[in-house]
Amino acid sequence: MKTYLTLLFIAICHLSFAQTNQELSATIIRQDSLFWDAFNKCDTVKMSTFFTEDVAFYHDNGGPTLGLSALVHTFSVNLCSNPTFHLKREAVAGTFKVYPLKKAGAIYGAILSGEHVFYVLEAGKPARADGLAKFTHLWLLNDGVWKMKNVLSYDHGPVPEKTHRE
Repeated sequence: MKTYLTLLFIAICHLSFAQTNQELSATIIRQDSLFWDAFNKCDTVKMSTFFTEDVAFYHDNGGPTLGLSALVHTFSVNLCSNPTFHLKREAVAGTFKVYPLKKAGAIYGAILSGEHVFYVLEAGKPARADGLAKFTHLWLLNDGVWKMKNVLSYDHGPVPEKTHRE
């Protein structure tokens, strides 16, 4: 009987852990999709709400951008200043992974990694795939709100045919 209860306890703990990880993954992926929805619409005000004030963004081709005001400026001037040209991001299905960060058993953050494809949208032209990249985001939970503190964008390259749709 003791062995049965021990196995039952382990099974319940495993299910609870799996459910917690699934809920965390769903939350982080939802936050990610909300951010990228704002990005795709060039809504820089909304985009800014997804970052901590001391955000650090590292791009393998563009270098670092440190602080929220610098990041919003970069979005505003480089990506969203031309109404006839902007980028659209699409996630690559099946590449997302979420890793919980805990302290004393409580979740305080998560790491999200995956791949995404960027498309160039120009007025009067069909969308064209511009590049494939990997990303890693550090999301922190503060007072019940998830925000990105660190963003890594790397391994930029061409888009393999099987990865995107046009």
